[in-house]
Amino acid sequence: MRYLFAVVASVLLASAATAEAPASRIEDALRKERVALDRIGTEKLETLVAAPSFDGMRYDRNWLASVELEPGSDQWACLAQALYFEARGETVKGQFAVAEVILNRVDSAQFPNSVCGVIHQGTGKKYACQFTYTCDGLKETIAEPAAYKRVGKVAQIMLDGAPRPLTNGATYYHTKSVKPRWSRLFTRTATIGVHHFYKRPTQLSSN
Repeated sequence: MRYLFAVVASVLLASAATAEAPASRIEDALRKERVALDRIGTEKLETLVAAPSFDGMRYDRNWLASVELEPGSDQWACLAQALYFEARGETVKGQFAVAEVILNRVDSAQFPNSVCGVIHQGTGKKYACQFTYTCDGLKETIAEPAAYKRVGKVAQIMLDGAPRPLTNGATYYHTKSVKPRWSRLFTRTATIGVHHFYKRPTQLSSN
């Protein structure tokens, strides 16, 4: 509104330097500024409408079935594939938890800053990678389309900015069937389904 008054004032001052400002010029300036302000308001409203809402979000198959899948970016494809090979047999809650770890890594300065970068970190040398399916030498085949669709929705929801309350900031996990040496040094933050979740202790964060 201050900007609107400033524009009108500038029109009046410019007119006063030569002749009396015609009412039509003032009305024209006001009309143009109203159009500009209306456009800004419309753009903000469109942004709010487009922003995803997570009200009523639940970690169960019934709720997930109500979500429309809209696959798109390479980052989505990387996350969906990781969830398929790492957690398709888990509960929906467990799949969201694994997705949290991957996105927590993206946000951490200790890991690559993209989903695909995080997932493929170390890929190339057998069993030297972060996610085993990327370096176990086996062909990555999507043999369960329904499961892939479910984890695709999880990936979509998480990339849309869903909250991450399940793992308390975890950046590591392993199945209950194994006990890696690092797990004795890290802080366990959660246990969901067949996975334990951890984050690196502060004293080890720079290592």
